Amino acid sequence: MLGVVENHSSPRTAAFFDLDKTVIAKSSTLTFSKSFYQGGLINRRAVLRTAYAQFVFLAGGADHEQMERMREYLSALCRGWNVEQVREIVAETLHDLIDPIIYDEAASLIEEHHTAGRDVVIVSTSGAEVVEPIGELLGADRVVATRMVVENGVFTGEVEYYAYGPTKAEAIAELAESEGYDLSRCYAYSDSATDLPMLESVGHPHAVNPGRTLRREAAARGWPILSFNKPVRLKQRVPSLSMPPRPVLAVVAAVGAAAATAGLMWYASRRRAPYARI
Repeated sequence: MLGVVENHSSPRTAAFFDLDKTVIAKSSTLTFSKSFYQGGLINRRAVLRTAYAQFVFLAGGADHEQMERMREYLSALCRGWNVEQVREIVAETLHDLIDPIIYDEAASLIEEHHTAGRDVVIVSTSGAEVVEPIGELLGADRVVATRMVVENGVFTGEVEYYAYGPTKAEAIAELAESEGYDLSRCYAYSDSATDLPMLESVGHPHAVNPGRTLRREAAARGWPILSFNKPVRLKQRVPSLSMPPRPVLAVVAAVGAAAATAGLMWYASRRRAPYARI
């Protein structure tokens, strides 16, 4: 149980959710690789690489150094992509690709937090052109995501804001300041040890499907460890969640869908190297 309904005369509270492997069963952006190929944004070779990268992503993870290299790689791949085209592709394929991989357990938690009067915030390293529509599908109140520099309607290939590691915690602190959240009474959920700063910033952190490092940290700190393993279409579980979603406010602005795609695709180029599970 998540506790009683919030007393709105008290400070506001929120539940912060990482996205990939926490709310949905796969990488949000890699899931769109075939659609990006059909839209002419990536070639067949890149599609094959993303398929491999998806496997690596599900099997393990990346340490800080690897994530930094991902950021460098994604900058080159997304350069010149038309922002509106990316948004259109995501909008056209969102329900077919994302709806079936949403964890039933995560959707239930989101509903419970809303019922208790808490805001729900998706905090993801993926790009907002992908994350924002998913947030809308889930009924999230706000989204924090990576954003790319855009000029004349296209991505320049430069990363303006990278929602990763400590920057997630910083974004949450800024939200707490602007929205009046009492972080000591807030909740956070993630599968990744790179999100330890985010988890440490709230009073109720939870490890979801954690890798070895986060599992060890969670056990040492007495944090709940949750297992989500039941992807299900929203329409098949809770009719209210398939209704028109609550408006999503893009708190840390938009991100190239390309950003996370390219970053995670970088895994493929290192397929012979060892991967650290996180």
